[in-house]
Amino acid sequence: MKKVEAIIRKSKFDEVKKALHEIEVNFFSYWDVTGVGNEKQGHIYRGIAYSTSDIQRRFLVIVVSDEFLDRTVQTLLDSAYTGNVGDGKIVISEVLDVYRIRTRENGHAGIN
Repeated sequence: MKKVEAIIRKSKFDEVKKALHEIEVNFFSYWDVTGVGNEKQGHIYRGIAYSTSDIQRRFLVIVVSDEFLDRTVQTLLDSAYTGNVGDGKIVISEVLDVYRIRTRENGHAGIN
């Protein structure tokens, strides 16, 4: 099993959520987060400079079986993409086990 963590633009969240449901990834958690990115310049609006160093994003955590990993990552790459700086990041890590508290099932049964 793998844990997929993705940081995406808030404006792309609905599209990402819909795309994940279409490939049958129906359970994940998410949070609104603020981060610091690589973009160093600010934006100027009506002569006033605004800092863009603090960026509003959405952080998703998805636990999938190994068979779902490639399609989950590809779906995130396709649905979160804008082609602009700040599209986000995806991090993948190993998961030793998962337990469903209600039924005490673990492993693959614990995440479905």
